[in-house]
Amino acid sequence: MQSLRSSMRITSQFRAASLPKLTRTYASAKTYEHIIVSTPKPGVGFIQLHRPKALNALCTPLILELNSALRDFQSASTIGAIVLTGSDRAFAAGADIKEMADLTFSAAYGADFIETWSDLVTFLKKPLITAINGYALGGGCELAMMGDILYCSNTAVFGQPEIKLGVIPGAGGSQRLTKAIGKPRAMETILTGNNITAKQAGEWGLVAKVFETPEECVEGALKTAEKIAGYSQIAVKAAKEVVNKSQDLGIREGVEFERRVFHGLFGSKDQKIGMNAFAKKEKAEWTNE
Repeated sequence: MQSLRSSMRITSQFRAASLPKLTRTYASAKTYEHIIVSTPKPGVGFIQLHRPKALNALCTPLILELNSALRDFQSASTIGAIVLTGSDRAFAAGADIKEMADLTFSAAYGADFIETWSDLVTFLKKPLITAINGYALGGGCELAMMGDILYCSNTAVFGQPEIKLGVIPGAGGSQRLTKAIGKPRAMETILTGNNITAKQAGEWGLVAKVFETPEECVEGALKTAEKIAGYSQIAVKAAKEVVNKSQDLGIREGVEFERRVFHGLFGSKDQKIGMNAFAKKEKAEWTNE
């Protein structure tokens, strides 16, 4: 696989003509070894995994960089949505086995190994769209499923093949996959180590949309992120919160929670702006307050 020619553009696997030029438009003194960070569209943060020789295999240094970049986007008032992708050959082909092979129980358990891999789902309040091309296996599949919206191209291959290594998914794969595609299909996938094709991912509801090519997948994710970023950040944050709560609460408790959040939004400036603009048939100018 070819290496990146520049730290400020998408990998050479994506045809340059099909994607916007990615330029950094926010203040940051950080440099990264395993990811590329940019803001290609208004209000959109873009992160690309960049370990080309290892097919973007996930390792602790990469995850720490990813969490750092996500925290920066989370705190940036100019960013309303985030896109995470890899290359056209691999979103992330799995966890770095070399990092895990010699671990003992006491070392893994004592140091809470890979706990930081799930940090992003606990602190990230802004929508995250994962654009998956090529392999998303093991930890790569788990990372993809941490997105709020999953897009993939026809090249995507999902799977939780940990059973072949004598272990099981450890970063939420058994939980998120089961919620996404149901127990029978998740059980079969995890117990056999069989892969899930892009077509199956679309039919089973694992992804929101399947695109023909990697370029279309990434561009589609960016367009969706730009659209979301154009809305009130207060309303978007609330919408993400109530949908996520549906995974933890029963229908009655969930509806009650949703209603309380809905009522709370009537205390925001953006609710007044949005409804007044609608009544006047004008474009809303959000204040994110």
